[in-house]
Amino acid sequence: MFIQSITQFIADSGLAQLNFGYLLMILIACVLLYLGIAKGFEPLLLIPIAFGMLMVNLPAVGITNPEMMNEVTGKMEPGGLLYYIGKGKDLGIYPPLVFIGVGAMTDFGPLIANPKSLLLGAAAQIGIFVAFLGALLLGFTPEQASAIGIIGGADGPTSIFVATKLAPDLLGAIAVSAYSYMALVPVIQPPIMKMFTTPETRKIKMEQLRPVSSTEKIVFPIVVTISVSLLLPSAGTLVGMLMFGNLLKEVAATNRLADVASNAMMSTITILLGLSVGASTSAEKFLSMQTLGILALGLFAFIIGTTTGVLFGNIMCKMSGGKVNPLIGAAGVSAVPMAARVVQKVGQKENPSNFLLMHAMGPNVAGVIGSAIAAGVVLSIYAH
Repeated sequence: MFIQSITQFIADSGLAQLNFGYLLMILIACVLLYLGIAKGFEPLLLIPIAFGMLMVNLPAVGITNPEMMNEVTGKMEPGGLLYYIGKGKDLGIYPPLVFIGVGAMTDFGPLIANPKSLLLGAAAQIGIFVAFLGALLLGFTPEQASAIGIIGGADGPTSIFVATKLAPDLLGAIAVSAYSYMALVPVIQPPIMKMFTTPETRKIKMEQLRPVSSTEKIVFPIVVTISVSLLLPSAGTLVGMLMFGNLLKEVAATNRLADVASNAMMSTITILLGLSVGASTSAEKFLSMQTLGILALGLFAFIIGTTTGVLFGNIMCKMSGGKVNPLIGAAGVSAVPMAARVVQKVGQKENPSNFLLMHAMGPNVAGVIGSAIAAGVVLSIYAH
């Protein structure tokens, strides 16, 4: 009896159920944890995702098990913790809530002061459509290709939002790809920025932006919400929540709500979303050639988006007579505010007295709006 109990204990342990797939995913999770903890690659994103990935690939824990009927007792057994947490991701609840927090933390003043930066944000979205075409060539359906393409905007919440509606079976790979490239912005972007600019153009100091009145800042989110929602209703949810968060920030009477949205709520949703994204990467679903294709397409799209942003920045530099630093075009991707910070860092390496952060924030927030609009376009075409 004792030996039988020991045998059963061993058989039920996670060690007995370990296989190569689980071991590989555990290793990947540990590498991501290392990058987030030791290297500081966007730890607020990477650590929750990596830990969720670790938990779901420890066999027999059952943290993502769904509700099940117990055949012995005839009662419904509750599911695992991340099964319930993941519902917010699967139902598309977390991404719009993240956008409220992003809006509450973002100053749209640079975009209002320099509306031309909208063009840089639009140019950087070309990566989305390049990835879409590439996914079609690799045999993905139009719906799957649309969800994969959004990775090119380097916008994790939007990628998840579209994937839940168009390609839920690819959600884990798409989410991990989008958030990984967001976290790796400081590694991926600088070589591209230097490749397509010269030391002379990187040194360009831009004129200080005009002051933006509080009235302009309050009217802007209202006008954008109405305009986008009427023209493209499928983008209304994401853009509306982004603008709502920003409106809370700009109205003095709602500063307390903006503080909650940008701190407590944003931190909570980041934890829940990160864990649930990581938990969607079980070895059975994640280790496939399809996943490798998505990761490759995502990286390619992000590189193209950065490249087109910088190239369009070069065009604006020429047309302005050398008054626009082309580096700010790299901030046209949606990774707010990481991409703008990278622009600031690269610019200051060439010219220590150069301060490009606020100039880069214009294209950066334009990229957020642009990726949400691109998501609305593909949803309006393929979501039935």
